[in-house]
Amino acid sequence: MKLREERTTSGAARNSDDLKRDPASRSSRGKRRSGFAVSRDGAAIFFEVLGQPQPAPTLILCDGLGCDGYVWKYLQWALADRYRIVHLHYRGHGQTPLPADFGRVTVADFATDVLAVMDASETERAVVCGHSLGVQVALETYRQGRERCAGLVLICGSYRNPLSTFKGKQTLGDMLPLIQTAVSRVPRLVGAFWKRLLPLDLSYQIAQRVELNGELVHREDFVPYLEGLSRMDPRMFVATMAAAAQHDAQDVLAEIVVPTLLVTARHDSFTPMTLSEEMRDKIPGAELHVVEAGTHTAPIERPSEVSQVVQSFLERRIAAP
Repeated sequence: MKLREERTTSGAARNSDDLKRDPASRSSRGKRRSGFAVSRDGAAIFFEVLGQPQPAPTLILCDGLGCDGYVWKYLQWALADRYRIVHLHYRGHGQTPLPADFGRVTVADFATDVLAVMDASETERAVVCGHSLGVQVALETYRQGRERCAGLVLICGSYRNPLSTFKGKQTLGDMLPLIQTAVSRVPRLVGAFWKRLLPLDLSYQIAQRVELNGELVHREDFVPYLEGLSRMDPRMFVATMAAAAQHDAQDVLAEIVVPTLLVTARHDSFTPMTLSEEMRDKIPGAELHVVEAGTHTAPIERPSEVSQVVQSFLERRIAAP
């Protein structure tokens, strides 16, 4: 597949956790190539490639619900000097079209798409990195193609229904059937309401009060998530949320034999730290790092800390090809 090339730039972390930047090395990570993979059911899946060429070790990045890459802003920049980075947009997310059949929106479908992107990008094996929902996708990718996984990096996520631990309550899980009914019966009305629900500034202020560490997250780092969410079809959002609720990879954990890093945050109320501790105890040889000041968006709150931890893990545990 011939990939499209374009020039990209990266923003700078402007807090005490600042990432040091070397102008001489920017040319090596400055080109971003993009294209579409064709998944098993014929769905077109957008992906992009940046960083070093093969045979550099490859990392494939799996987003959270409603995301198209905002959380990887600093991590991919820090790793692109030494690694090849592949990032995909899930079905109905970002630049990937809506699925023809909303029945084909499961975590297993997302994992199948990951493997299709690996094929299209000529990636034989990769370290699969997931954030939030991406942790479930990474674990399902291991279930489907463990011979393709060189390692796992699981950041602020769960191995089972995250709705059951959201804010320490089952409320969101209990509301899901009502939300699904509303979206399916009046999709246009819900869609119009979705796009006009809250101005971006107000949404950001609410997010700061509900989950984010406002002292660490910069507006320009989080607003891309809110903007992407406002463009997303609410039917896709709800279908993906239901897919996460129905998924359980508990049986996979004890079977994992590749190097695994778990990154969690002390104040994550979306996917609490206890979930990562449970995975650490169940996955043979897994490492666990706790971001003490972080919340669910730790990779953009403490970018240098998270990048250093991931890079150290890759250097110690992942063999060069």
